[in-house]
Amino acid sequence: MIRAVLTEVGIFLIPFILYAAYLMIIRAAVLHRSSWPLRVVGWLLLSALALVIVSLLLLVHYSGAPPGATYVPAHIEDGRLVPGVEK
Repeated sequence: MIRAVLTEVGIFLIPFILYAAYLMIIRAAVLHRSSWPLRVVGWLLLSALALVIVSLLLLVHYSGAPPGATYVPAHIEDGRLVPGVEK
C-alpha cells in the first residue's frame, strides 16, 4: 500500500520538479518567492492533479485480473499456506 501511495506522490511532484529544474537551468533563484508566482503554482497544481488522475485511470484499466477471471483465495492445504491465485 505504501508503494502505491509513494508512486502517486512522486507522480504529483513531477511538474514541480521539472519547473525547479527549469529555474536552475535559467539560473533563477529556485527558492525565492518571486520565482514561484501564484499563477505558475496554480498551473503546476492543475497539471499535477491531471497526471495523478491519468495515472490512476491507467492503473485501474491495465492492472488486475482479466475480465471473467476467478480468484481462489489463500487457503491452508496439508498444514501449509497456499497463496491466492487467479484462474
